[in-house]
Amino acid sequence: MKPTRVVVGLSGGVDSAVTAWLLKQQGHEVTGIFMKNWEDDDDSGYCSANVDFVDAAAVADVIGIEIEHVNFAADYRDRVFAEFLREYEAGRTPNPDVLCNAEIKFKAFLDHALRLGAEKIATGHYARVRDRGGAFELLKGLDPLKDQSYFLHRLNQAQLAKTMFPIGELPKTEVRRIAAEIGLPNAKKKDSTGICFIGERPFREFLNRYLSHQPGPIVDERGRTLGQHLGLSFYTLGQRQGLGIGGVKPRGAARGAGDHSPWFVARKDTERNALVVVQGHDHPWLQSGALRFDDTSWVAGQPPADGPLAAKSRYRQADAACLLATLGDGSFDLRFAAPQWAVTPGQSAVLYDGDICLGGGVIASAQ
Repeated sequence: MKPTRVVVGLSGGVDSAVTAWLLKQQGHEVTGIFMKNWEDDDDSGYCSANVDFVDAAAVADVIGIEIEHVNFAADYRDRVFAEFLREYEAGRTPNPDVLCNAEIKFKAFLDHALRLGAEKIATGHYARVRDRGGAFELLKGLDPLKDQSYFLHRLNQAQLAKTMFPIGELPKTEVRRIAAEIGLPNAKKKDSTGICFIGERPFREFLNRYLSHQPGPIVDERGRTLGQHLGLSFYTLGQRQGLGIGGVKPRGAARGAGDHSPWFVARKDTERNALVVVQGHDHPWLQSGALRFDDTSWVAGQPPADGPLAAKSRYRQADAACLLATLGDGSFDLRFAAPQWAVTPGQSAVLYDGDICLGGGVIASAQ
């Protein structure tokens, strides 16, 4: 591979650090950029941006590259956060990491890097890009436990043509080993598990600052009231924790009838402002044999042909065999060979042909 001018998104984490080091080892001209995407509560105990920048700068120093601090907070608020709030207000559960990748990391960041004279950008995502004679494919990362193609499915041909994912070929254990071997200061830094801008802070407390909320009843499938919810926006389908009804048994239930089975959110009844819960992980109301999705984005620029494929309706899920059917209104139908658990409107349905991520869209409904 000929030496290239590459701008790397350095987050302060180990994945992007090893990404930058690998590119430097391969002879590329590497510069780092730290993206600041959120600044509403810089002074709170949960905002790690300042700590992350210190870590990113320390990594750049060890590797021997320049690093620039760039503020994309205004772009983030307009392009990602506003949509995030709209979806929650509508009773859906959006995936901001998908939107952040499409609108910030591979749009605002890419545009900035190109203005700096970069030929390519690189990030520490576990995914791969394959050039098929000028047509670019997005492939899963080789580490099945870390593959992040689900979050990248809205990338297009122009973005993939300018993108490198150096650690997509490696298992996470190898990334950690390399980081320790070359003495990176963040070699043992814990992986971030928070939503891209919220970080590790309590989610409900965060949403409470931005969303109007109306408490209402928590009811079971027969309509019996079990407790009170804090506002439908604060709950997602399949949720088990934080319902406040752990030991409740519906009045009139038969003795011994699932007394101790956990409760799960199954539906949101927006007309009655009621949160509907069911007992047991395998309850039929938590299973869906089909879904409809829209707001689509296809890696190749056009949708795949109708027929058998595989799909994920949530990130940490095995690929599920399905049949794709195009509907006349710009939306698509997926019918699964086996029922899928807690399919959630607002989340992404992402399609695959083996290791190739084809793209997908936003789940509108399930049945």
